Amino acid sequence: MTLTHYDPFKELRTISRSLNSFNDFFNNSISSNELSQLNVSSFVPDVNTREGEYAYHIDVDLPGIEKDDIHIGIDNNILSISGERKTKEETKEEDYYKVESSFGKFERKFSLPDDVDTENIHAESSNGVLEITIPKLAPQEDQIRKIEIK
Repeated sequence: MTLTHYDPFKELRTISRSLNSFNDFFNNSISSNELSQLNVSSFVPDVNTREGEYAYHIDVDLPGIEKDDIHIGIDNNILSISGERKTKEETKEEDYYKVESSFGKFERKFSLPDDVDTENIHAESSNGVLEITIPKLAPQEDQIRKIEIK
């Protein structure tokens, strides 16, 4: 009978080598330009939401995006923010001229509560931040009325 030494990390090293091989294959098969386009195409802007006393606020980080490329709409009490991010990188040197362009679309949707005034929503874009203010409806006071018995 032969005695075999047990190595608990042997399988872990095998898995690690397999993952490294896969990563090498992936990195070598996609050019840096294609990889940068993947990054732009998968653009999902960061969003901050907060509730104030009289309104809800949504701040969306959209650096480098022109306000003409942003679309805001409401359908069935769902606010949607969509747009397109376009990047263009130019390099001018004495002996060559290089231009790389890429783009990507994004969309974020938010369910609005029932107490919002959808007619007076206000949006403003400044320094790469889109600020949307959604005013609340004035609270309805319960009106007590007497019901006549017939």
